[in-house]
Amino acid sequence: MTLLIRGGTVVTADQERRADVVCEEGVIRALGPDLEAPAGARVIDAGGCYVMPGGIDPHTHMQLPVMGTVAVDDFCSGTAAALAGGTTMIIDFAIPEPDQAPVDAFRQWREWGDQACIDYALHVAITWWGERVAADMATLVDEHGVSSFKHYMAYKGTIMCDDQVLYDSFRRARDLGALCTVHAENGELVDKLRDEVYAQGVRGPAGHPLSRPPAVEAEAAHRAIRIAEVVGTPLYVVHTSCKDALDVLARARLAGQRVHGEVLVQHLVIDDSVYAHPDWRFAAHHVMSPPFRPKQHQEALWAGLRAGVLETTATDHCAFCTDQKAAGKDDFRQIPNGTGGVEDRMSVLWHHGVGAGRLTRTEFVRATSTAAAQIFRLYPQKGTIAVGSDADLVVWDPAGSRTLSARTHHQKLDFSLYEGMEVVGVPAVTVSRGRVVWERGQLQAERGAGRYVPR
Repeated sequence: MTLLIRGGTVVTADQERRADVVCEEGVIRALGPDLEAPAGARVIDAGGCYVMPGGIDPHTHMQLPVMGTVAVDDFCSGTAAALAGGTTMIIDFAIPEPDQAPVDAFRQWREWGDQACIDYALHVAITWWGERVAADMATLVDEHGVSSFKHYMAYKGTIMCDDQVLYDSFRRARDLGALCTVHAENGELVDKLRDEVYAQGVRGPAGHPLSRPPAVEAEAAHRAIRIAEVVGTPLYVVHTSCKDALDVLARARLAGQRVHGEVLVQHLVIDDSVYAHPDWRFAAHHVMSPPFRPKQHQEALWAGLRAGVLETTATDHCAFCTDQKAAGKDDFRQIPNGTGGVEDRMSVLWHHGVGAGRLTRTEFVRATSTAAAQIFRLYPQKGTIAVGSDADLVVWDPAGSRTLSARTHHQKLDFSLYEGMEVVGVPAVTVSRGRVVWERGQLQAERGAGRYVPR
């Protein structure tokens, strides 16, 4: 079907202008003022709204197997919820078990991912090192369009990379022209601190942030950046949560090093007081790594986002229901790490960013879509509104509002980080490759409609 979006203000990372958009066969065919509707076209009135590139969430974990359970949102439910929030693409993670061939893990995630309602891509994690891993990295780049590899510096005894693995993998990625990403927490320190906190009698969720202080994150970010400097490769640091780590990124960028920073929307608006909540279930639902930080870190993160030190916004969507979190009721070390929010990222960032004067509309587009597309080699197929680009669009109603709640969201999760938060600025219409999939509160997601996008 041909689609004409008429009367809106088109906002990209570069500019705003009044323009109509014609979409046909999944791509943008025409862009300009006062376009005529092609024969048989469906017309959407975008008057009073902004027309923006669909959101790209570069950090999700759909149906991730972890700690004896599986994240509750699979690729179908999670991506359907994403559409309801204006996000039209995710980049998820294929994570091999220790000693598992990376290509085998990639194939498993592709099988799961092909149930997605929206387009998706995959990072692949490096969880061990050997000749097979080095060979598979080349296969993944050359044959499957994987252009980024994830390294966990936390989770000792399972998937943690030590400095030797970082060095070997960074060199291999450099030679292949791929980007390295890191989860920056010192796994050795975390392992020690978790046991010490538990031994001191702290058994509930309050022990989680005590075992992962900001210095643990900053040290790992510094170490990864220095290893990347020695190797001579760019680096992307995921979920930067504190001023300490942000300062490390800023110094490296000022020195001319190619370092990209990501921030989770929830770290911008939620602080560590949640761990002191008297309801164990509430506190446990906020257990994620890195944890939520004292409130003073939030303005530093907002400043980092405005300044471009933090370029992308993500969710790290890895959702566990209350009964899953209860595995750690008597031991915070056993609580599955992860929170939800793929449906809420765009509205929360708009409300607290654009609505509060912290971000401009073009900065919002860059942070929610364009920067991720550019860093992860999806641009200009994704992340912009231009003739020839994929017709992934959101018609954004700046005056529309909704109250965020687990009772009304489309995620399978039985909890909302933002329960009761009223946000102003919502997607009125979401378009995925030219097809209207969300319109005025009605979701029309289709299992398997998404494509794997090689990068």
